[in-house]
Amino acid sequence: MDPQRPRLPRRRGDGVGPVPSRRSSATVPSPSPISTRRRSPRLLLRAALPAAVTASLVLVPLPGALAAPSTGAVIAEVYGGGGNSGATLKNDFIELANPSAAAFGLAGYSVQYLPGNPSATSKWGVTPLTGSVAPGGRYLVAEAPGAGGTVELPAADAAGNLALSATTGTIALVNGTDALTCKTAADCAADPRVVDLVGFGTAVVHEGSAAAPGASNTASVARAASLADTDDNAADLQAGAPTPVNGKGESTPGGGGDGSGGGPTEPGTVRIHDIQGATRLSPLAGKTVTGVPGTVTGVRTYGSKGFWMQDPDADADPATSEGVFVFTGSAAPAVKVGDAVLVTAKVSEYYPNSSGGSQSVTELTGPKVTVVSSGNPVPAPVVLDGTNIPAAYAPEAAGGSIESLPLRPGTYALDLYESLEGMDVQVADVPVTQASNEYHELWVDAREQDPRSSRGGVVYLGYDRPNSGRLMVQSLGAAADFPVADVGDRLTGATGGPLDYTSFGGYSVAATRIGGVESGGLQREVTASGLPSELKIGTYNVENLDPGDPDTKFAELAAGVVTNLRSPDILALEEIQDDNGPVNDGTVSSDATVAKFVEAIKAAGGPAYDWRSVDPVDGKDGGEPGGNIRQVFLFNPARVSFTDIPGGDATTPVDVTGTGNRTSLTASPGRIDPGNEAWNSSRKPLVGQFKFHNKPVFVIANHFNSKGGDQGLDSRFQAPTRSSETQRAKQAAAEQAFVAKLLAADPRARVVSLGDFNDYQFSPALQTLTQDGVLRDLVNELPESERYSYVYQGNSQVLDHILVSPALKPQHTHYDVVHINSEFATQASDHDPQVVRIKP
Repeated sequence: MDPQRPRLPRRRGDGVGPVPSRRSSATVPSPSPISTRRRSPRLLLRAALPAAVTASLVLVPLPGALAAPSTGAVIAEVYGGGGNSGATLKNDFIELANPSAAAFGLAGYSVQYLPGNPSATSKWGVTPLTGSVAPGGRYLVAEAPGAGGTVELPAADAAGNLALSATTGTIALVNGTDALTCKTAADCAADPRVVDLVGFGTAVVHEGSAAAPGASNTASVARAASLADTDDNAADLQAGAPTPVNGKGESTPGGGGDGSGGGPTEPGTVRIHDIQGATRLSPLAGKTVTGVPGTVTGVRTYGSKGFWMQDPDADADPATSEGVFVFTGSAAPAVKVGDAVLVTAKVSEYYPNSSGGSQSVTELTGPKVTVVSSGNPVPAPVVLDGTNIPAAYAPEAAGGSIESLPLRPGTYALDLYESLEGMDVQVADVPVTQASNEYHELWVDAREQDPRSSRGGVVYLGYDRPNSGRLMVQSLGAAADFPVADVGDRLTGATGGPLDYTSFGGYSVAATRIGGVESGGLQREVTASGLPSELKIGTYNVENLDPGDPDTKFAELAAGVVTNLRSPDILALEEIQDDNGPVNDGTVSSDATVAKFVEAIKAAGGPAYDWRSVDPVDGKDGGEPGGNIRQVFLFNPARVSFTDIPGGDATTPVDVTGTGNRTSLTASPGRIDPGNEAWNSSRKPLVGQFKFHNKPVFVIANHFNSKGGDQGLDSRFQAPTRSSETQRAKQAAAEQAFVAKLLAADPRARVVSLGDFNDYQFSPALQTLTQDGVLRDLVNELPESERYSYVYQGNSQVLDHILVSPALKPQHTHYDVVHINSEFATQASDHDPQVVRIKP
């Protein structure tokens, strides 16, 4: 997970629900993000979010409001004056938009219209829809024409014959094509088919306390550039000049949006720094600007297509960026680096992950572009390094959002990056702090003062120490040209390009040029062998392991257990899936999964492990739907014995019986307090009683809830809300109470609690677990430079822990995080395993 958002790389077991993201659920840190689905094209390049990530804002329904704000497509603009007296446009139209990071399919959907003051005989008119709304994109529905007007709409994505009123009415986006029957706000709010609804003028059916303002023959009602949907039409929509945009990003018929012609011929009065302004939001958002000049500095021909342009004649204000992204929709831009262009377009604020608290990207949409000349030099890049990147990361705002605060680029790193949004920047000779991934991304750190990990990354040591020099590098060139690099490698020479913002948080260099790779020689660690008299206990998150995974994954994980962990006597596994993985058919047993893994370990030269676990109730432990992830104990019966005590199942809580050296569990294996609400949609701790040298050892295997829904370090809300912490704190309290009860029965009890806690050593959850000294978190006994087991957004950080009771004193424990995955481009899992050797 990432430090403050659901982690999103690769398929993860901690499902976080419908997070708009390219990757799916994860047990990452929040800013930590899952599934094997590919990121959507727009996200792939925009991001690169609360994830992971959704905000923790609680919305209170207003009178007449729908049940919840739309999370996919919304009604962005409604115009009913087409062809009327004084109108320029010939047709009425309805425009949809998708603020999320995944395409919104419209097959089987419709838009529907009801007069503003319906009579007993009034009926909803229906226009069926097809296709989809691209992430961050628009979808134009042309409706009935009038007798007047001189301008055609841009090519519509769907067409109907609804004759909308110019001044009042209700439009609904409906999951279905049967006409609605509701005629009151309350009845429409109760209809689950209604995805979004806009009432304007004097409409009696609307969302919230009042309808949106009235429109006219020359005015539409439209959402703000942020596409905010609070289910209050009066607050969310305003009247203004109609600005239809279709799915290709075209605002007028014909070419131009891709730079192929039809654009302005003379420079206008607006410059890029006027568009960007001195805060995070453009002062011109929602307005059309004409003839904006600039030089093309980067072109993206795949995914989120468009180009960056920059004004070579900068103003004197360091807070106002001279660069901007021009979004061309599905049309590949017909411009190249070095072209001097003029652009007429609508100014928009695009939120890659609005629900997760992401910042916005100021961009120009529906452009008409004229290439004035070619072969021009691009403006000199801004070099980013420790001399100009502030140590302080972000300002704080009393009201939460920092969007309206004046940018202070000399004081805060986030302000510096925002003031350079869209401009050509450059880093030189920078360390790689997160390895290359399959999306042709890696992270570097351009501020040499950030604290280094022992192996070349940057280590995350506190909420107030986010490491401000971290930047993602994304390729704008051919995939084959992107380097494969591990943490500790260095990008030599210059790496640069336009500065973009990623959907999962953080700023990225959309690289038009990438330096060479100087290897740091990073090797996968092998833990010390220890003594035969020592008990070795380990933990390993094996990342959604199921029998359908390739044999190579089993072999790589097994080699890690045997070679790198040296075959622990007891090994707690997290993210073991049921016997058919993500197939959602009620299967809960994981015998086939574990048996295949045990055989792989034997084939790698390891012991013939036995195992114990408790099957969960189907669908109740979170993670990938159908996967039923759980914790499993492997143990070497030649070295340690398991004390089987019947009675443990998915719903029966384990308890403590006896005192002193007769202290025992009431069930082994068992689950700690499984009925507690703290474990809703999350894994319950698995506790087992073992014997080593004829003495009991109590081991608790953990997998706390993910950071899904947290706002990121880079959030527009500062300080960010880490909403997922609430559940983990409750989980920690439940487990701490159980351990305290065990120690009350036997103060000398040997207890080891370990696993993927999805949280940091300085977090409230870990502070709760260690309360009253019942457990000691061993990671705190490592040097600061070695405190990490996971890498997210360029930060090396702790998610996995081993904690021990007071009987296991420091002089009797040797703890090791074995770095074999998180820092490497090739990984068997995204977590590093850990092991503790306990002296008798």
